[in-house]
Amino acid sequence: MNPFIRWPEAITRCEAQSIPYVIATVIGREGSVPREPGSKMIVTAEHTFDTLGGGELEFMLTKKAREHLLTGKPDQILEKIPLAAAAGQCCGGSVSILLEVFCPSRPLLAVFGAGHVACALMTILSQLPIPVRWIDNRDDIVAQALPEAGNIQRCFGADAVKELKALPAGAQILILTHNHQLDYELLSAALKRADLSWIGCIGSANKQQRFFRRLHHDGFTEQETGLIHMPVGHADVGGKLPMEVAVSISAQLLSLNSTQPSLQRSGIDWREMRQHLNTEPVITSQE
Repeated sequence: MNPFIRWPEAITRCEAQSIPYVIATVIGREGSVPREPGSKMIVTAEHTFDTLGGGELEFMLTKKAREHLLTGKPDQILEKIPLAAAAGQCCGGSVSILLEVFCPSRPLLAVFGAGHVACALMTILSQLPIPVRWIDNRDDIVAQALPEAGNIQRCFGADAVKELKALPAGAQILILTHNHQLDYELLSAALKRADLSWIGCIGSANKQQRFFRRLHHDGFTEQETGLIHMPVGHADVGGKLPMEVAVSISAQLLSLNSTQPSLQRSGIDWREMRQHLNTEPVITSQE
């Protein structure tokens, strides 16, 4: 548990790193309780942030929140908990808790390089719901002129290959560096992982041919190099100016993550809400 990181900062971190999380909120109280309505705690698979008062109540909510995280689906759950009967706490009151499950629908995008195209791309990505980790091995670049964005985590002055190896499974990577040798090292490291969901690299058709020959010589198969999107960008969006290339890349990235919204009912139905408010459901620590 890390009660010293408040819940707003925890949400920002989870969103920036594409980490699933649950917001547990006290929405009502009766009698003596540890925290007032509006108090929140954040639960991830490995950590908790902020607090709803500690004790058995917090333990129970953390366990239940992590059970819902395992489903991999967003959800909302209402619980009304008598503290004495269910949590063994001497406060004697009861609390109504709303659990909101957030599972990022877009994988983390790691962008390597901070040149003209990358900077133009960041002005677009900063307006999109895509978690981005922006990596460059130089710490003296002039990307600081770009506005800060909550969805973009900057890692300047970092070892690019080490950062790639540390990315979570399922991440997407986009290689836009200033150095062809570094591009190659990143592509090689990406193919060795075999758990990345998408690999893109800037470059001409000639660069692609040279890189693929070299990768095949180094032992990678045609099936493996076929996973690389190079030249990167949407085929129907042309242009060579940095912003034109950035728009083309953005179009390709958006096409990767486009999904049709479900027409099935989701969330808390009003009937369920009314039933919850009119009854006294109890969960026990044995669940």
